[in-house]
Amino acid sequence: MKKIRIYTDGACSGNPGPGGWGAILVYGSKEKELSGFEKSTTNNRMELTSVIMALEALKEPCEIELFTDSQYVANAINKGWLEAWQKKGWKRKGGEVKNPDLWIKLMPFLEKHKIKFTWVKGHSDNEYNNRCDELAVAEYKTKKEAAAK
Repeated sequence: MKKIRIYTDGACSGNPGPGGWGAILVYGSKEKELSGFEKSTTNNRMELTSVIMALEALKEPCEIELFTDSQYVANAINKGWLEAWQKKGWKRKGGEVKNPDLWIKLMPFLEKHKIKFTWVKGHSDNEYNNRCDELAVAEYKTKKEAAAK
């Protein structure tokens, strides 16, 4: 099984507002950058989308260490929130779970791959996380400016 490192980040201008996501897949000495844009979204949706899109890019089951600066994403997996939300019909103490469509889209990847989610502090000293942030911000800035013209 291939061992892959994945770094992800999402960004939003306003919450909701235009947003972008970025991901970097690292396999040995090879690196692949991915990014995308949504016209109207939230930061958490972009964080989740970056994870989904990175995993979707993999062609076969892999052993993955996935780095995210989103406690929302990391805690949902590492603290068992996702499993609990699903069992409770996408409800939590505070009401409805946000972004169930994306959590549902993520779940098959969690079964297909062996994934360890690692939280990293955002805008810190992790060069890959910082690069993912640059990709995400560039997406929403570029597309937002293009739409304004």
